[in-house]
Amino acid sequence: MQNRDNNKPLAYRMCPQTVEEFVGQEHILSEGKLLYRMIKADRISSVIFYGPPGTGKTSLASIIAKSTKSNFEKLNAVTSGVADIRRVAEQTEQKQNQLLNPQGRTVLFIDEIHRFNKSQQDALLPYVENGSIVLIGATTENPFFEVNKALISRSSVFMLKPLTPDNIRQIIKNALSDSEKGLGNYSVNIDEKVIDYLAAISGGDARIALNGLELAVITSRPQNDGSIMIDMETIEDCTQKRIVAFDKSSDEHYDNISAFIKSMRGSDPDATVLYLARAISGRRRSCILGKKNCTFGCRRCRVSKSKCISSCK
Repeated sequence: MQNRDNNKPLAYRMCPQTVEEFVGQEHILSEGKLLYRMIKADRISSVIFYGPPGTGKTSLASIIAKSTKSNFEKLNAVTSGVADIRRVAEQTEQKQNQLLNPQGRTVLFIDEIHRFNKSQQDALLPYVENGSIVLIGATTENPFFEVNKALISRSSVFMLKPLTPDNIRQIIKNALSDSEKGLGNYSVNIDEKVIDYLAAISGGDARIALNGLELAVITSRPQNDGSIMIDMETIEDCTQKRIVAFDKSSDEHYDNISAFIKSMRGSDPDATVLYLARAISGRRRSCILGKKNCTFGCRRCRVSKSKCISSCK
């Protein structure tokens, strides 16, 4: 079993097992917070975890799975459908006894829940309504747009933020020191500045940081004393470039464009160039950016949009 686990990615192996091992998201998971109390008391109600990749949504579901006495099932919305939901509901009814399912309910984790269409999400409603299924949804998209309002009203939505560089730094050090699940069996020599760089370039995504670290360690040749030296050049090669959180179909696009226009309106050239660079890096069409500039110029100069466009031509 341990050999099979060692073949899995480092990010998977380092998944926290308890709330105490979880790093980051203190605004929802520090001691005394609602989610912390729900997990500790095993009184989980339907919840939806919303946030960028690599911030701990699946890890939280895994912690709940290990701590709850209820039956636990996991589905991925990409490969599942209504038949799978009904199968889980039927199994819950069959296991409603003190031996197999003491609490008489199933905690159902659905990853990428925004991938479910309306009819698939509607299939969850009667079971969530009567409490036989406790829904845990995970999504990178805004659930208030992508998830049915009926499910939202029956769930608590927890927003996960990008991890801070300090959080990523702690996760990296945990992986380097853990001999059972991490890279503790390797004699890795890595400077603090390299760790700081890796924490900064990961963009708040722990998975990117751990994947880059693992790739650097397993592809580097040991020195004569058996140690593995990880320098800045190696990490830069294994991480390639900083990840910019920008998706033209999500909130990031609208937030970035809004910040771009407001920066121009506030006469802040540095911020304007920053948000313009993010849009260009996100492969945003230049004609759209030009249109936003044109619209802003028209309002500032108090001329008609058509006249301004013809002048630009």
